[in-house]
Amino acid sequence: MGRYGIFIITYILGAIPFAYLAGRFKNIDVRRHGSGNIGTTNAFRLLGVKWGIAVLIGDALKGALATWLGIMAVGPWGGILGGLLAMAGHSWNPFFGFKPSGKGVASGLGIILVLMPKITIIALILFLIVVIFTRYVSMGSVVAALALLIFVFVFQEPLAYRVFAIIASSVVIIRHRTNFQRVLNGTENRFGVKKK
Repeated sequence: MGRYGIFIITYILGAIPFAYLAGRFKNIDVRRHGSGNIGTTNAFRLLGVKWGIAVLIGDALKGALATWLGIMAVGPWGGILGGLLAMAGHSWNPFFGFKPSGKGVASGLGIILVLMPKITIIALILFLIVVIFTRYVSMGSVVAALALLIFVFVFQEPLAYRVFAIIASSVVIIRHRTNFQRVLNGTENRFGVKKK
């Protein structure tokens, strides 16, 4: 396969649909309920905390592993390529016809945990603060993405990591554009708050 063939594996890793697989254990097709995404937030909403945490760990691990494999194969640029391919596999899943299927936030968490652990801690703290006070996971995700974009320059991370931050943050923010509209309309789901 050669060392560049590892990037096929990183893409396939990203495409492992943990939320969908977890839903099958509870006879729930997550694609047909909630937001319809095969991501962590929808798993929490539909499957409960236990399964939601399991999906979060699975999605983060596949991002982390894809990044690590890329680094081992090629170095820092390989790490960001492996990570981005994992995000792409998750967000436009080949097993479901390449339709938009997830927003890549949990996978992105695993990626930055490998690349930039210090920034990961900052992003996680800001994410939690926003979610605790607003109950909007979407807004917490966007704030975390913006934190990555800012602090990758504040801490003068390597060029490869800056490129990753620009691309990944842009993807996360763009993928949440419909959430912005729902927040403005007052129809966005709040984490832990059931609709009346």
